[in-house]
Amino acid sequence: MNTPERALLLSLHPRFATAILNGEKTVELRRQRVAVPPGTPVIIYATSPTMALTGTARLTGVDAAAPAHIWRRHRSNCGIRKAEYMTYMEGATQASALLLDSPQPLTDAVPLAHLRHTGGFHPPQSYRYLTLHTLRTLLDGHSAATELLSHLGLAHTPTTVRPAAFSPSPQTASPTTPPHIVRSAVLLAAPAS
Repeated sequence: MNTPERALLLSLHPRFATAILNGEKTVELRRQRVAVPPGTPVIIYATSPTMALTGTARLTGVDAAAPAHIWRRHRSNCGIRKAEYMTYMEGATQASALLLDSPQPLTDAVPLAHLRHTGGFHPPQSYRYLTLHTLRTLLDGHSAATELLSHLGLAHTPTTVRPAAFSPSPQTASPTTPPHIVRSAVLLAAPAS
């Protein structure tokens, strides 16, 4: 298996994060087309009141279609009632079902306060890609670092970032900007806290 170069960080309401990590919900919904390659590792961030990384999963595919078609194909796996779905999708012409498997909750969640220890982390409203270097930096010094990286198939990589790694150079961002974010996307989704 090739080592992935980035992971998808999904912001989810704690109810949905828990359902995914318990294996009860295998489809995450978005209000427009999302293009993410199958096999992409997923890191789950549970929004307020949890405000922490709580586990991982693997994206097996994305089904994009009209909202009515997505509901028919995935209603038993998306973890919401039809009325909630219709309210969420109101006005959308396209929807995506992110198909997830291999959920693995973390023994010790990584709180937002720890993720902000480098000064540059802001939870995405919907999703964001993180490079592996950024992920290691965010996890540095937390007891769940090795476990989370292991879930993603990255346990053999070092999790400690030495202070010298933060020295500005022409290719690196300053410590006050989000470190090494590959891409951030905000979708037309219900606001996440």
